[in-house]
Amino acid sequence: MKTLKDYIRNVPDFPKPGIGFKDITTLIGHGEVFHQAVDALAAQFEADKIDKIVGIEARGFIFAAALAYKWKKSFIPVRKPGKLPAKTISEEYDLEYGTDKVEMHQDAIQTGDRILIIDDLMATGGTVQACTRLVEKLGGVVAGIGFLIELTFLNGRSRLTGYPVSSILSFDSE
Repeated sequence: MKTLKDYIRNVPDFPKPGIGFKDITTLIGHGEVFHQAVDALAAQFEADKIDKIVGIEARGFIFAAALAYKWKKSFIPVRKPGKLPAKTISEEYDLEYGTDKVEMHQDAIQTGDRILIIDDLMATGGTVQACTRLVEKLGGVVAGIGFLIELTFLNGRSRLTGYPVSSILSFDSE
């Protein structure tokens, strides 16, 4: 019997040499398996303790939107700079070589909103850490952080100390 992990395709040397890309299209391309993955993520959190769900561009949108729909919650996209049409707030984060930035609409969260942050994969944790800062800048409370996949060998959780973090699948090496 196949597991969810069996539906993740590893693409060597993508997007650059030495990287083993975890391709989720082979999971979401099977309706029943996608359904199982969304249900597995949902089981990690209590819907009645979540007000809104943040999804991180781009693949995080897939799972965050599915959870928002399932629980009848608001979906908030976090995007790369210049992609959101109204006033935004931004947060910069470090990359291996340089920095990057994510943005959220400044009216997306109200003080006290309990926010679940969802992404498909956690590597070093920089992007999701920037998202926690965006949520908190707007007065929101990070109620949880969820991932379909965690690359444990990159130790991204170390950046998320103090937050409830859950992942469904883990990979201990590339």
